[in-house]
Amino acid sequence: MATATAASTKLRPLGDRVVITPTPREEMTKSGIVLPDTAKEKPQEGTVLAVGPGAFDNDGKRVPVDVKEGDKVLYAKYAGTEFKVDGDELLIVSQKDILAIVQD
Repeated sequence: MATATAASTKLRPLGDRVVITPTPREEMTKSGIVLPDTAKEKPQEGTVLAVGPGAFDNDGKRVPVDVKEGDKVLYAKYAGTEFKVDGDELLIVSQKDILAIVQD
């Protein structure tokens, strides 16, 4: 994960956007069947790498983002934009697409 942290230092999300590194997809089912890439579920859980400063409300005041770097979050299944930075698969989502923070 060291490279994902290095990649996040190159990114500074704007507004209420958040950069997430998705949790790796399952390669094998519990019964031992190996899944091809086409059959894998799209991940909906990941770790926050970078957080924007927050969006502005109607009065022009900045509204802070509810998550912070390092938080493990659940996000909407088809939310955000996927991209690669230095070979790492990352996702940028708006705060509204983050459904919950996972408590350890």
